[in-house]
Amino acid sequence: MNYPALAPHLMIVIYSLSGGGAERVAADLSAYWVERGYKVTVVTQTDARGDAYALHPSVQRVVLGTAGSSNGRIGGVLANLRRVWSLRRLIRRRRPTIVLGMMTTASVLAVIAARGTACRVIATEHTHPPSQELSPMWLRLRRWAYPQAAKVVALTAGTAQWLQQNVPGSAIAVIPNAVRWPLEVGDPLLPPPEKNGRHRLLAAGRLHPHKGFDLLIRAFQMLAAHVPDWDLVILGEGDSRNDLQEQIDACGLGGRITMPGRAGNVGQWYEQSDLYVLSSRVEGLSNTLIESMASGMAAVAFDCETGPREIVRNGIDGVLVKPCEDVEALAAHLYELMTHRAQREALARRAVDVRDRFSMVRVMALWRHVFEND
Repeated sequence: MNYPALAPHLMIVIYSLSGGGAERVAADLSAYWVERGYKVTVVTQTDARGDAYALHPSVQRVVLGTAGSSNGRIGGVLANLRRVWSLRRLIRRRRPTIVLGMMTTASVLAVIAARGTACRVIATEHTHPPSQELSPMWLRLRRWAYPQAAKVVALTAGTAQWLQQNVPGSAIAVIPNAVRWPLEVGDPLLPPPEKNGRHRLLAAGRLHPHKGFDLLIRAFQMLAAHVPDWDLVILGEGDSRNDLQEQIDACGLGGRITMPGRAGNVGQWYEQSDLYVLSSRVEGLSNTLIESMASGMAAVAFDCETGPREIVRNGIDGVLVKPCEDVEALAAHLYELMTHRAQREALARRAVDVRDRFSMVRVMALWRHVFEND
């Protein structure tokens, strides 16, 4: 693509493009703005071998090659200094108009690397900070760095409030994730099996304790005998797979609870399932919850501290379960919708409103305001 001489240059800094919400947003942002005349560079520490998201062909990719773990505190400090130095050299050479850090550590590194240059640095938080496992060093660096950024973007009002209280001096904007509609199909392709007259309860996400799939399995165990025509499918991969499979086997539901893996064609699973469930203990803003509702699914979600309550209109297009992590309450709400088809379908008809509420046009207008206004 030939850029106008004064085209804004957006540089997005992120650790990798492996599967995850922030990584998907980075790919979406880069594609959207390059098609609107921006010059866009995506900077990663890792190479493309682990990518889950493809970049627009006109987006430039720069691999710093600074990924990898470090030994000990001193090794960690030296590794981060190398990252800052590599990124700073790139910024000074490419002279971007805007440097956008994706997630906490990338945002902090971007603020440090761009210090003294003419570019505007925008930091982002993609998970609710209290749920993060950051070292005291990174917590101190965030408190110093974020007030230096032109803007700090939070996914939710709850995260924005936390930042106002805990990182004073930050200029905060709230921008949710946009829903891609229609949903794209990518790799790996994982065809949904035939339901053969049965009903499917669907969950999707990284297999991690934050996602609460252990709670969901316990809730389904409570229900299984009362809804014999329902099965539970959990899509995704992660470090908790073995623990979750042991839990499934221990409760004797291996024939009705399956974890087939990560699906690049998750939209087909939404279309061929009957009810969506989000059992997360903590969330930023759940892409899968938005996508499932956009696909015309009723959803049941724990009302964790941030996220679901900014997506689900309780009793209108889904159900929020209070208190978070209450397995019996989750089981009760699931049973209500599993056994009342008309109620489930009424919620589903209104759920598709998220296509407008979280549309790409609306969300990118918010990003434009952040990019182009002081």
